[in-house]
Amino acid sequence: MAFFDTQEWTGRLYLGGWSGGSGGTAEIREPATGGTLGSYGVATADDVTTASAHALRVQPAWAALPFDEKAAIFRRAGTLMEEHAATAVDWLMRESGSGGGKAGFEAHLVAAEFHSAAAMVEAPYGQLLRSGKPRLSFARRLPVGTVGVISPFNFPMILSSRSVAPALAAGNAVILKPDPRTAVSGGLFLAGILREAGLPEGLFHVLPGGADVGAALVEAPSVRVISFTGSTAAGRKVGEAAARHLKRAHLELGGNNALIVLDDVDLVPAVSAGAWGSFLHQGQICMTTGRHLVHSSIYDEYVERLAATADGLPVGDPITGAPLGPVINEGQRDNVHRLVTASVDAGARLAAGGTYDGLFYRPTVLADSAPDHPGFAEEIFGPVAPVMSFDTVDEAVEIVRRSEYGLSLGILTRDVMKGLAIADRIPSGIVHINDQTVDDESVAPFGGVGFSGTGARFGGAEANLEAFTETQWVTMQGEVARYPF
Repeated sequence: MAFFDTQEWTGRLYLGGWSGGSGGTAEIREPATGGTLGSYGVATADDVTTASAHALRVQPAWAALPFDEKAAIFRRAGTLMEEHAATAVDWLMRESGSGGGKAGFEAHLVAAEFHSAAAMVEAPYGQLLRSGKPRLSFARRLPVGTVGVISPFNFPMILSSRSVAPALAAGNAVILKPDPRTAVSGGLFLAGILREAGLPEGLFHVLPGGADVGAALVEAPSVRVISFTGSTAAGRKVGEAAARHLKRAHLELGGNNALIVLDDVDLVPAVSAGAWGSFLHQGQICMTTGRHLVHSSIYDEYVERLAATADGLPVGDPITGAPLGPVINEGQRDNVHRLVTASVDAGARLAAGGTYDGLFYRPTVLADSAPDHPGFAEEIFGPVAPVMSFDTVDEAVEIVRRSEYGLSLGILTRDVMKGLAIADRIPSGIVHINDQTVDDESVAPFGGVGFSGTGARFGGAEANLEAFTETQWVTMQGEVARYPF
């Protein structure tokens, strides 16, 4: 595993199509310091053509490999992730600005994805069907061939592996385009793990590149399924392009997730949950708590406690132990600050934060927010907690339902059945009663509705099998069927 210590992550390291590099090399930047961590091979659209041709050749043999041999590869990959978790954490902290706790959690999730993939290989992949004729009738799931994965920068390792691992487990080849800002933690590190685990060469291609590479991946004729995680605007373009080529696109997009805090809660854990949901990884998570709706009877104290928590959170280089690190780049920082400033101009009260030093944005609380304030209505993707009060459950439900997003919902209350009744009234792909909005497990379906995507397309053998296979109906009978002519 010595290659994990290298600073040269170019195509030369991954023979047989493991990574592209015909576009030259680019520097791996560390957002916390502005320094250079190394370099990687930049892919081009031509690399997609080469990779898809290679994948097309080797995928049938992989699909035909006995299931127990496939399962052993994924078990080894999971074990390798556990053994090299410290290295994975270091890359996540340096390359994506992750805090140590977030990075450790992410590395754990990736290991779980590989172990779940091993179980998926061993799971049933079809069902017996009834038939009106004297024959055996069944449906079975077969690999689509090649799956294209496009992943973002924020949770780069898990948001790549949660598509890569099950797609490979289903018998497919995979071409992954990670965000070029996180080329190592979003892809090349996973390639190293899978290569060491024994995955045959040419099945997994990592092509860090720009939008042209993503477009070429969507258009490649042999790539039959696209798994995209990213912004709603980009996802819409991917979905439109995939539809023109009559291929499936699984879209996990943005969110403006609400946390409803009822008047019967214990404020100490409630504020802790709200702070975690809004400030974890500088708010750069699709599931981030973007709207706090707090009952008017406890609103003032909630805001005061949340602002104190925000003021007390250290922000700095994650390598030094700071729980909150930098946002990914200047463009993201400036957009966060634009939304904060516009919200204050619209009438919100800055209870904490609202300032930055370089890429380090202070955790921010926007009290007295309103549904039409930019920071409340839009996905911020930064460490900002907009808070507004409500008087009745009906009012809270109506406010939450105004959003066109529907990814994750948190409801805090001592009456869990009341919480479930509220959840019944709000469209959301994920609901957490007595927890904040950020959570993920390899065995649970994940996805949103509305502007948040096309539903639960990841997590658990059933959803993963549906996402990355085709259904084939098969009948068998002992003699050739007879007909009148």
